Amino acid sequence: MLKVNDINVFYGNIQALKGVSLEVKEGEIVTLIGANGAGKSTLLKTLSGLLKPKTGTIEYMGKVVSGKVPQAIVKAGISHVPEGRRVFSNMSVEENLELGAFTRKNSREIREDLAKVYELFPRLLERRKQLSGTLSGGEQQMLAMGRAIMAKPKLLLLDEPSMGLAPLMVKQIFNIIEQINKAGTTVLLVEQNANMALSVADRAYVIETGRIGLNGTAAELQASEDIKKAYLGGA
Repeated sequence: MLKVNDINVFYGNIQALKGVSLEVKEGEIVTLIGANGAGKSTLLKTLSGLLKPKTGTIEYMGKVVSGKVPQAIVKAGISHVPEGRRVFSNMSVEENLELGAFTRKNSREIREDLAKVYELFPRLLERRKQLSGTLSGGEQQMLAMGRAIMAKPKLLLLDEPSMGLAPLMVKQIFNIIEQINKAGTTVLLVEQNANMALSVADRAYVIETGRIGLNGTAAELQASEDIKKAYLGGA
C-alpha cells in the first residue's frame, strides 16, 4: 500500500531523514518507534505532504505521491492525526468532525460516517455541542482521530496518540486503534510508548537519528535484547 524509497528530508541545512525506506501493506498496523528527535514526526509530515523530500520517492497504491499537496494526499486516502491533537478549539466537537470530511461530497455518506465516529467514541457524542478547546486531553485525542476518520482514509497516520494521557485512557485509545484497523483501515503508528505500540502492531521499524535501524515483526522486536534495553524499560 505504502512504499517509501530512500527519502532524504531537510529542515534548511539540517538533514532530518537520511535514506529512509519502509513499507506498509494493506490491512497492517505498522509502528515506528524511536527516541525524541529521531525523525518520527518528520516522516509522517513528509508522508502527508507537509514536508517534501529532497530526494527519494513515496508511492501510495502504486502511484508516486511525494511532492503532492496535502489536500491531494487526503483525497487519495491518507489521513494524518498530528502530534498534540491540533483540534480547532473555538469550534464545537461536531464542527471539527464535519471539517474532517471537507474533501467529500456525498452528504448522506458523511452523516453515516459521523454516526460511526460517535459509535466508536461515545464520549464525543455526549460532548458534540461543546467547544473542543474545553475537552480533556484524552477527549481531544479522540476528536483528532475521529476527525481524521471523517476523511474516510484507507491509511491512517497516527503521531504519538498516547502522549500526555493517563494510563487508562492510553489503553482505551489503543483499543480503538485496533478497532479502526479491524474495520479495514491500515495504520502507521508513531509512538514513544513502545510497549503499547508493539502490543498492537504487526510489524515495526526503529528509527535512530534519521535512519531506520532495525525492523521486523512486532514479536521479534519485543524479544530483542537491544530493544528491551533501549525502549522497553528493561534488560
